Amino acid sequence: MSSAVSKAGQGQPLATQEIPGLVEQELAAARFIDVHTHLFMPSLGSLGLWGIDELITYHYLEAELFRSSDLKPDQYWRLSKQQKADAIWQALFVENAPVSEATRGVIAVLQAFGLPTTGPNLKQARAFFAAQDVATHIRNVFNLAGISEVVMTNDPLDPDEAPAWEASPATDTQFHAVLRLDRILNKWSDHWRILLSKGYNVEEQAAGRNSVSEVRRFLGEWCARMQPVYMAVSLPDTFQFPEDSVRGRLLAEAVLPACREAGIPLSLMIGVRYQVNPTLKLAGDGAGKADLRAVERLCTNYPDNRFLISVLSRENQHELCVYARKFSNLMPFGCWWFLNNPSIVEEITRERIEMLGTSFIPQHSDARVLEQVIYKWRNTRRTLAPILARAYQVLADDGGVVTREHIHRDIHRLFRGNFQRFTGVTSDSAAS
Repeated sequence: MSSAVSKAGQGQPLATQEIPGLVEQELAAARFIDVHTHLFMPSLGSLGLWGIDELITYHYLEAELFRSSDLKPDQYWRLSKQQKADAIWQALFVENAPVSEATRGVIAVLQAFGLPTTGPNLKQARAFFAAQDVATHIRNVFNLAGISEVVMTNDPLDPDEAPAWEASPATDTQFHAVLRLDRILNKWSDHWRILLSKGYNVEEQAAGRNSVSEVRRFLGEWCARMQPVYMAVSLPDTFQFPEDSVRGRLLAEAVLPACREAGIPLSLMIGVRYQVNPTLKLAGDGAGKADLRAVERLCTNYPDNRFLISVLSRENQHELCVYARKFSNLMPFGCWWFLNNPSIVEEITRERIEMLGTSFIPQHSDARVLEQVIYKWRNTRRTLAPILARAYQVLADDGGVVTREHIHRDIHRLFRGNFQRFTGVTSDSAAS
């Protein structure tokens, strides 16, 4: 328990007007687990992205650039990294006020490091980040973000990442691995030959028992290598289950049994519409409403599997909450991608508290660039403080007792305990 909570009076009922300030204090003191990111531990080499040019050329800002500049995508992609960052800085930060969520996030990061938030160029910021030692910088960033550890996204079929894992990289308690399955489940026809070349007896249609058993062997061996806290896949808005396809077969007969054998959940992130504008590359994906009866069937037919679920469409959120009330092997988590804006986070989180109490995971950063965790978790604390405070105030108004100890306990559950219980993760990092 934190020193703040151990102060005298922690067990005393709080007056309604005391609640908002204490909620803010407890959120500030807590150290969260960031349950889904695209960050990498240093021992995986140059895979991890950090620094001002990566922040500025994040694909959210690239999409905004083409709405505020005459620069065309084909012209932009021919530029160097620094030239791209300069173009975005000029268009979105100099010629326009950075009021969008993504641009304001860059401002928050610059402010956190005491760097100029205005100016004609990025010279001072580039000098600052170039001078940082990566390991020290990671610790500093995590401290500024109020997180103790992050969960990575690790693809065993990525041609750059797989060799780094095969070289037995040093582990880091600040980083947890996740075995990502997108290339196996969504793009099998493009990648099955990689497994074949590594000695796994698989075929293009994955129709025989050999292919299924070999994929299970592949997953088991990579689980032993990575020690993932869950497996994960992003799925289109058209996802169905059961499904008469390679994906459906491998999911049912290889992935779900492998998760059970490893004792880890499967994370499904549902609702992507891939490349609605291919000229934007990584920024070109969209969102669509999914049929969540697929989730119902998975939870019903595989009660011994656990499912972390995040859905991309705002219209799917209430249905997901209803399913979470029916299935204890379902854990809703986060406000993913296009949903990670305060107005939408507020709506979804209020709904989840009203329907699920504190039995969900409110947020993850989805950060692709290290320093993004600073503003993403600052936003989460700022958005959730009044939501939690209002929930406790209503409880007190209706005759319930609210103490600081209750607030501390619930915040720990929301931002650490639910994830630890659902995945079986034990952490050596300080909680709060």
